[in-house]
Amino acid sequence: MSKLTILIAEDQTLVREGLETILNLESDIEVVATTDNGQTAYELTKSLRPQLVLMDIEMPVMNGITATRLIKESSPETIVLILTTFTNEDYIIEGLASGASGYLLKDFSSDKLIHSLKEAVRGELMLPSKLAAKFAARMRTAAAPRQPGIDYGLTPRELEIAKLITAHKNNREIAYTLYITEGTVKNYISVIYEKIGTNDRTKAILLLKHALEAYTK
Repeated sequence: MSKLTILIAEDQTLVREGLETILNLESDIEVVATTDNGQTAYELTKSLRPQLVLMDIEMPVMNGITATRLIKESSPETIVLILTTFTNEDYIIEGLASGASGYLLKDFSSDKLIHSLKEAVRGELMLPSKLAAKFAARMRTAAAPRQPGIDYGLTPRELEIAKLITAHKNNREIAYTLYITEGTVKNYISVIYEKIGTNDRTKAILLLKHALEAYTK
């Protein structure tokens, strides 16, 4: 079984070296390179083609948001997870718009880190609850009121979850059906609720039933 190859871009030496040590202790993970700036992260990704990049936001030479965008343009198959201590919604939106597969706050345990990396490789959106709340709040202020029966801009994964919600599945059942964690389900549902304009599950079911009709037309 091939190892998960990772590049770490982090300008704080202690954090960078700590991450490298933790990850290299895993038999199925290999840190192929580390760097302290976004420009080198971009160049190393082009040459080494790691499966996943752990990307800090604030770095010299080039910040993590710009580096993420360049990496996704040149190596779209590479997964980028942004490491941050920030919960600023502008960073969240910029990072996701640049192609990041999610965020990890720098308060994680080693077990949580490993678990999150493997979930990201499986295609899950990594958005801790603190960041999901910020992202949802930003969407609420930016989005215009929507009416039932229209396209809410749900992603394919959000559509899968919406169908299970309308089938009256609870979060645990949704997580079991889709092979993801309950935390991931909650993050997706937060985003779905913001898109449809309600956080009441009963009302959400009614709105989503109408929305799903629009998607199938």
